[in-house]
Amino acid sequence: MKRLPVAAPLLLLLASCAADSRFVGQQQVAGPAAAADGISVYFNQRRQARYPSPLTGTMRQGDDLEQVVLDAVAGARRSISLAVQELTLPRIAQALVERHRAGVQVRVVLENSYSTPWSRQHPSELDDHARRRWQRLHDLADRDRDGAVTQAERRAGDAVALLLNDGVPLVDDTADGSAGSGLMHHKFLVVDGREVVTGSANFTSSGVHGDAGAPKSRGNANHVVRIHSTALAGLFEEEFARLWGDGPGGLEDGRFGLGKGGGGSVGLRQGEGRLEVLFSPHSRGDDNNGLAFIERVLATAREQVDMALFVFSDQGIANRLETLARRGVTIRLLVDPGFATRNYSELLDLAGVVRPDRRCRIEAGNKPWPPGLAEVGIPRLARGDKLHHKFAVVDNATVITGSFNWSPSAAHQNDETLLVIHHPKVADAFRREFGRLWQNAELGVTPRLERLLERDRLRCPETVNLS
Repeated sequence: MKRLPVAAPLLLLLASCAADSRFVGQQQVAGPAAAADGISVYFNQRRQARYPSPLTGTMRQGDDLEQVVLDAVAGARRSISLAVQELTLPRIAQALVERHRAGVQVRVVLENSYSTPWSRQHPSELDDHARRRWQRLHDLADRDRDGAVTQAERRAGDAVALLLNDGVPLVDDTADGSAGSGLMHHKFLVVDGREVVTGSANFTSSGVHGDAGAPKSRGNANHVVRIHSTALAGLFEEEFARLWGDGPGGLEDGRFGLGKGGGGSVGLRQGEGRLEVLFSPHSRGDDNNGLAFIERVLATAREQVDMALFVFSDQGIANRLETLARRGVTIRLLVDPGFATRNYSELLDLAGVVRPDRRCRIEAGNKPWPPGLAEVGIPRLARGDKLHHKFAVVDNATVITGSFNWSPSAAHQNDETLLVIHHPKVADAFRREFGRLWQNAELGVTPRLERLLERDRLRCPETVNLS
């Protein structure tokens, strides 16, 4: 047998990686999980990708979602419109400042709970949640890890302060004169009216890389999608304009929550695929609402629906899934461990069990499946990390994604994005991510859930049925 020269195997390896990889120093870093027709998809815990963690300096598995955002920002020549619930990554803030200084129009919308610089807050004046957040950001600012945060580290480590100190225009959801909408929960970036970056990830260390002082954490399981489309970017710019009004210092004419007036989904062609986008919220009587939209997409399923959800609390979607299951559609569901066993979690319905609330009452309209599915459960995650995805894959051809949790609050109170991508290559990337999470998931009525149910039986021997 003819032997290849010593260098030949390396050349073959480089050729096979060249299409979807890049190199950082001597480390190979994979390209996106999928790239087709101007759509690129990234997952921060994907096994096939690696990048140097800014927390530990070591290589870790996953796509660097922060770098995806930085690349998009660096390419801006005319405008950047950013609407995100929370921004605490200083490198993104500094990149926005640099584009602002270069004459690019940079505008930022945040949720009002996260629009005050943390370095200007005092922990003794904060509630428990805000105090824990302050401590995390304080610890992340300690770049030399000497246990003391200097003034220079505070200035460099406060993303919102970096924006405000350099005059980057910023508003939050009190810009309509209210105390704030349900939540300004969007997670999108529009660059030059030609591309959109969106998905499930907030621009925070815990949402992307992991938690300070917890080297085993990998960040909440999240994804972002980068889409080159002037038509889609135009729709996101219209949503941003509703939020922005005339900006800071002007009239209180930003529109948030139900003040935006609703509106239906819009469909677009994207190469060989198709996109649909819907912005929430809508009134409860409006059939355009996000939960009804999700139901309509799920109703097209003929073979399989896979769901990876942070929150799932809508009874209507659970009932729709039961109808599909009776038709022979395979249903698989993963929910964040912190939410899955709450009494209003629809994972319980699919599993065929019921949990009363603290007053021993059963949720109105509750409908546990008879029999329950074994193909529901929770993924195994590093301590401190959450399943923060909000996606479903339908028939390995369609993806439901965005910032939208499957809950009435998302549909009827919050500012949210729902994006449906009809494209088999993109769907395949989400299918692989679901498979990664599914591989070691705890399924069915787990021992922990059984213990909770037994505790409920002892606590509430006679529950009050409100249905």
